[in-house]
Amino acid sequence: MGEFTDKAKGIANEAAGKFKQAQGDATNNPDKKTEGLGQELKGKAQKVKGAIKGALDDKI
Repeated sequence: MGEFTDKAKGIANEAAGKFKQAQGDATNNPDKKTEGLGQELKGKAQKVKGAIKGALDDKI
């Protein structure tokens, strides 16, 4: 995957994760909240991966 694909997927996963966390709070469902936190962290990692790819392409 390319830099922008990773960043876009990261943004989408972060947003979905935050939404799931809000659902978990609203319905008092700790499993949903935990699932959302995991997805948000996955999104942040994808954004970092995209940033690293972008930085490496600039150096090559």
